[in-house]
Amino acid sequence: MNLDQTMLARILTMMTLSFHIIFATLGVGMPLVISIAEFLGIRRGDDHYLQMAKRWSKGYTVTVAVGVVTGTCIGLQLSLLWPTFMKLGGDAIALPLFLETFAFFFEAIFLGIYLYSWNRFSNPWIHWALGIPVLVGSSLSAFFIMTVNAFMNAPQGFKLQDGKIVDVQPILAMFNPATPTKAGHMILSAWATTAFVLACLAAYRMLKGNKQEYVKKALRLTMVLSLVFSSGTALYGDLAGKYLAKHQPEKLAAAEWHFDTGTQASLVLGGVLNEQTHEISYGVKIPYLLSFLATGSPTGEVKGLNEVAKDLQPPLFVHYLFDAMAGIGSYMVLVPLLYFLWTRKRGREVPKGLMRLIVWGGPLAMLAIQLGWVFSEVGRQPWILVGYLKTGASATTSAHVGSMVILFGLLYVFLGVAASRVLLRMFRNNPIPADVDQGREPHVA
Repeated sequence: MNLDQTMLARILTMMTLSFHIIFATLGVGMPLVISIAEFLGIRRGDDHYLQMAKRWSKGYTVTVAVGVVTGTCIGLQLSLLWPTFMKLGGDAIALPLFLETFAFFFEAIFLGIYLYSWNRFSNPWIHWALGIPVLVGSSLSAFFIMTVNAFMNAPQGFKLQDGKIVDVQPILAMFNPATPTKAGHMILSAWATTAFVLACLAAYRMLKGNKQEYVKKALRLTMVLSLVFSSGTALYGDLAGKYLAKHQPEKLAAAEWHFDTGTQASLVLGGVLNEQTHEISYGVKIPYLLSFLATGSPTGEVKGLNEVAKDLQPPLFVHYLFDAMAGIGSYMVLVPLLYFLWTRKRGREVPKGLMRLIVWGGPLAMLAIQLGWVFSEVGRQPWILVGYLKTGASATTSAHVGSMVILFGLLYVFLGVAASRVLLRMFRNNPIPADVDQGREPHVA
């Protein structure tokens, strides 16, 4: 690998995004899960769900804190590592970047009020309502950032004149063809991943012998949410496939190793590609499925990669990223289905094998998030702004990027260790109160 300034800038950006997206995902998903738990607690008069909301909101504050730091790093790196991109496209995407900051401030203000107003109101619905702005703010923050990413994939809302962007229409730039699938898929994925991470923690407690009613209810709630949001993510994945077929066919073709334009195209799972002959060994081909994914018809025409100039083709290893992401997505739908099929009879004990599948679902869900953004970014190459600016022409020429890779790497290691220790200590020192299981109002410090 040639570690020139462009590659070093990409490595640093990859490190930052890989670390940030862990906390950003939980930051988007936790407010919704907390809100649902508190709603159920008030609606049913069930202290277990109220305690879930209280405990989860404490952990949420840690993810927000680390997410702020790493989000700031991303903002700085956009300007410092990719100055040509920001100079060319900065005017077009300034509005969503500003709105994202506003959405975060909105979220942070109400988060503080929400955290410190437990049991302060005689009407508990007032406190629940204070969590709605947190949910709205986190979701809008994700939406605005994803409009920036969507713009990079489907730029519009401007004219290019003498190498400069003129006649900028910020609203049109935000609501480009990629925005619905990019934003919708990311937000649903964050909700699904968060639910599965929390289900993983509950299943792990049960495997360790914790049979409290609180833990059983937490597992059931998070399994319900996992099934709903994972199914929604899968449906959005279908829309994303149709978007790619229409607007970025080379990306879809690279993901599926589809070289010759034609109808009745097969979906390829796994395999080993001979890049010279385009022959695929050991792969599984599912007839008609790629055509259906791309066009909605099993006989629809799908553009092949051979129609794209060699220097404009995405790296072919994105096929494995796409397969792994789709495979984990299927896992996240099937495991909750198995759970509900097994527990449809009330009081039936969940077998340890199924519990282990749920536990594995947490890290796998987070891995799918990572694979998804890498596929999105690498699959767009060689462009940073599709059709207008290549990645290699956008990177900084500074000679100090290598040093920054080391320094930021150390920062992320420190933040990761510190956040993990804080979360572990927070919940080890605050076990589930016994009086929750006895149906009394839990004490809240």
